[in-house]
Amino acid sequence: MVETRKHSLDFASTLSGLNPSQFCRWLQTHHNLAAYTLDRLSKRQAKQYAAVLDTLEGLPWKVALLVDATTQSRSSLKADNVQRFNHGHGYIIGHQWTNILLVFNNILIPLPPIPFYTKRYCRDHDLAYRTEHEHLIDYLSALDLAAYLGTHRSGDVVVIADSGYDDRRVEKSIVQQGWHFLLALKSTRAVKSQPQSETTTRSTGWNQVALFFRNQRRLSWETVRFRTKGPQRKKRMEFRIRHTPAVLRYVGAVQVVCSEWKKKRPEGRRKYLACTDLKATPRQILLGYRLRWTVEVFHKTIKMHLGFEHIAAHHFPSVIAHVHWVYCAFLLLQAFPREVSEKAPTIPQQQQRIRSILDHKETAQVLQRLTQFGGVEIHKSLLKQALAGG
Repeated sequence: MVETRKHSLDFASTLSGLNPSQFCRWLQTHHNLAAYTLDRLSKRQAKQYAAVLDTLEGLPWKVALLVDATTQSRSSLKADNVQRFNHGHGYIIGHQWTNILLVFNNILIPLPPIPFYTKRYCRDHDLAYRTEHEHLIDYLSALDLAAYLGTHRSGDVVVIADSGYDDRRVEKSIVQQGWHFLLALKSTRAVKSQPQSETTTRSTGWNQVALFFRNQRRLSWETVRFRTKGPQRKKRMEFRIRHTPAVLRYVGAVQVVCSEWKKKRPEGRRKYLACTDLKATPRQILLGYRLRWTVEVFHKTIKMHLGFEHIAAHHFPSVIAHVHWVYCAFLLLQAFPREVSEKAPTIPQQQQRIRSILDHKETAQVLQRLTQFGGVEIHKSLLKQALAGG
């Protein structure tokens, strides 16, 4: 939570008063404590803000679950559970984490993340190897949102993710929970129109979604405009879309939307979206998928300001503890009380305030002592003892 150039283990051990090796050993042996603290803290903060659930801005849902993975860079392959992951036009060496963010009432609550275990790590520690999607399916199936939100309607929850999670098993697990999903489809995902589903067998009539929209010439393009977020709010983004009800293979009835930029149309930037909420409008579907960018901002925040990647421990339990404490710091900074005149301070501003509190810790202790019953006399006696000792 403190503002510093690098949130390293040496810096954390200095604040804790432990030797760096002792602090790293403490992280390794108490990673379960970090996971328990994050789980308890996220539930308590969610319940605090979920007394009354309002609809998400411009959307027919009240709660959104954002799913995305991020990598934690390491310098070499020598540490535990390190692997090469494809990223962009190259690869990254490090750990992979799948993050699930709970969004409601303009509040962002990071839930306990899902670590990815490599085949070698599973073999060395007698663990059953599972893919990221298998871990996510078990996580969503066991997720009890009532512990975070209290009583709520399952139809008010939507799961938003990119095409990396376009998996029929993931989609079925979401539907079984009674939630809606809003996912970007892979261009090769099989769909067919509703009239075709009534006249063909279950195994015939399927087309790849890219070919499906290419064949649907009768669907006209519509222009959709959105205001940009940030300082330049007067600017607008323009998209053109085509949409139609369809049947997603192995899942069921959905709305599919083909979207692309109206003016600049680079190759590979056409998106195919699927939503199980048949009452949502195409504009709401695009606006909901735009909400997915919140998880990218979250990843940027924890990496730039909270030291998500500033870990040099060899053992993976230490890395698990570090990541969970980073998320706890995010929650605490988000709930840190601000001045009456302040407007939604940023994470760096909150860190500066906490740094000033630590720098003036002795002065604050004096003020606290003076406000107690008999505090003046107690403080006088402490000063006399200090002078006598000097």
